[in-house]
Amino acid sequence: MKRLMLFALVAVLALAACAPAATPAPTAAPTNTPMPMPTNTPAPQTIVDIAVADGRFTTLVAAVQAAGLVETLAGEGPFTVFAPTDEAFAKLPAGTIEELLKPENKQQLTDILLYHVVPGKVMAADVVNLSEAETALGEKVSIKVEDGKVFINDAQVILTDIEASNGVIHVIDTVILPPSMTVEAPKDIVDIAVADGRFTTLVAAVQAAGLVDTLKGEGPFTVFAPTDEAFAKLPAGTIEELLKPENKQQLTDILLYHVIPGKVMAADVSDGLIADTALGTSVFFKLDMGKAYINEAEIILTDIEASNGVIHVIDTVILPKDIVDAAVFNKFETLVAAVQAADLVETLKGEGPFTVFAPTDEAFAKLPAGTLDTLLKPENKQQLTNILLYHVVPGRVLAEDVVKLSEAETALGQKVTIKVENGKVFINDAQVILTDIKTTNGVIHVIDTVILPQ
Repeated sequence: MKRLMLFALVAVLALAACAPAATPAPTAAPTNTPMPMPTNTPAPQTIVDIAVADGRFTTLVAAVQAAGLVETLAGEGPFTVFAPTDEAFAKLPAGTIEELLKPENKQQLTDILLYHVVPGKVMAADVVNLSEAETALGEKVSIKVEDGKVFINDAQVILTDIEASNGVIHVIDTVILPPSMTVEAPKDIVDIAVADGRFTTLVAAVQAAGLVDTLKGEGPFTVFAPTDEAFAKLPAGTIEELLKPENKQQLTDILLYHVIPGKVMAADVSDGLIADTALGTSVFFKLDMGKAYINEAEIILTDIEASNGVIHVIDTVILPKDIVDAAVFNKFETLVAAVQAADLVETLKGEGPFTVFAPTDEAFAKLPAGTLDTLLKPENKQQLTNILLYHVVPGRVLAEDVVKLSEAETALGQKVTIKVENGKVFINDAQVILTDIKTTNGVIHVIDTVILPQ
């Protein structure tokens, strides 16, 4: 057979050689036809791409990222996602989202998100024909149509058929929760204090002062919470007296002195920080040898987060300070000695209010040698008193008001001049170096030079 095929091939070639030559086809003239350019067709968007780009699903996107579901929902699918808007998440109890986004709650968050996903691509026209659907969590959602509206469990579908390369999105107005799961509202500051067990006296005090609703409010608040042991360190009978109805205002003031408006975490506290409390007076922070203090109290536990703020635990009840107390606490030792020598302690612990321009110890040290010792002698008491009263302005004048003045009349009856130069404030020739230490009976501004009356 092979020899026969070979013979036939030779015969064909011989015939071809004997045939007349074919006329060559005319050659087309070359033309400058441009090459077609490749078309950049955008890649179809996945469910995740659409959610990120939309702008209405920032919380959902954050949740998907926190749950580690980005790769899943950007995968082949197809998936049907019932996507809650940011407004839907905002309807959850206060603090719920923040709790769910914490790493320790990742599994719970994942379960909630998977409950919003149905395997397969189910368009709106198909959804309305169903009474239920099994989710990617393995639990079912109910589907119902009422008055032309479609509901997934208790969430209304408000927009349908946003198609993606790997499925479809339907928008819902409420976050839906699996029947097997209950999401407790995060506890507020009062709830935490009640449940903790270490704050029974504090809770009783908050109730007696009528501050429960305040501290359960939106806030945020930072509460420095004394333990029961802290209250027990007060003189015998003090707590019982404070809890009496006639002492409600005093108790309220003490409690508000333990509250700072806003959420101040431990990392926000620095050495020397002065902060205003809800009472309107100042507290003082100190960091020393790895320990943190607020006034005289050690902060022994920090950052107990609540839905409306944060609690830090302290070992001592802190009491609001008047001008003399604040001067003593902040170590204005020379000024305090002078106030005592001039018998002005009771005056400056009085109702006031007073504005005190307080010279530092370094300011007193700038006086000529021996001056201070001479002033502290009993025979020079009147002269010392006059100098001190020249540092006091009746009324509570905060820094923002001081800079608007050109002069102010002191408790001595003589005026001090006030000027602002290059952003610095001067009282006579003394520079104001620290402002607005707020006390129960006024305010202290710190100056770097002793000012002397005429």
